[in-house]
Amino acid sequence: MAVDNPHRAALVRGAQALNLSFSEAVIEQLLAYHALLVKWNKAYNLTAVRDPQEMIERHLLDSLSVLPFIEGQRWADIGSGGGMPGIVLAIVYPERQFTLVDSNGKKTRFLQQVKMELGLSNVTVLHSRVEQVELPALDGIVSRAFSSLHDFTHWTRHLGNNQTRWLAMKGLYPQDELAELPADFQLLTSHTLSVPGCEGQRHLLILQRKD
Repeated sequence: MAVDNPHRAALVRGAQALNLSFSEAVIEQLLAYHALLVKWNKAYNLTAVRDPQEMIERHLLDSLSVLPFIEGQRWADIGSGGGMPGIVLAIVYPERQFTLVDSNGKKTRFLQQVKMELGLSNVTVLHSRVEQVELPALDGIVSRAFSSLHDFTHWTRHLGNNQTRWLAMKGLYPQDELAELPADFQLLTSHTLSVPGCEGQRHLLILQRKD
C-alpha cells in the first residue's frame, strides 16, 4: 500500500546505514510488526513514541543495531514491553529461539497477538516477573531500557551461567551503574551504536558471569 512506502523506505535506508540487508520476506514481517505496534499502541500505550515514522527509527532500527552481537540459539528479552528488541530479533533470526518476558499483562497480550499474526513459532511469551521465570541456562539475555545494570544482572542470574552473554542496551554510557555491578559479573565489551534517525547516545554493554 502506498501509505507504507515512507516506512519501508526508512526501514531499508536505515538498515543499509547499519550495513544490514534483508530479504523481502523479512522486510514485510518487520513492517507488519510495525503496523501492529502502531495500531495497538493507541489503546495499550505500548510506547511513548506516537509517530509511526519515529517508531521505525527509535524502535525497529534501534533493535536492529544489536544484530551483530546475537550469538547462540536460545535468548530471552527481559522487560520486552512492545517487543523491542525481542520481536525484531525473532523476525530476523527464525532459526533461533526467543523468550519474551514482561510483567505487564497488556503488553504480553500484544506480544501474543504479534506471535500469532506473524506466525513466529520461535517466540515464547511469558507474563511473569523475571525472578519467577525458570528456564535452562540461556545463550544470551538482552534488555532495552529495562532497569539498572545491577538489577538486570541480579534478577536474571538464575537464567544463565558463565557462558551466557548479558546484553544491556543503554543511552548514555552508564559508568555509575557499572560501579554497582554484582561482584560476580564483569563488563566484557562495550560498543557505541550509531542508530540512523536517533538523536542522543546509544551504547551496548555486554556482560558475563565470572568463572
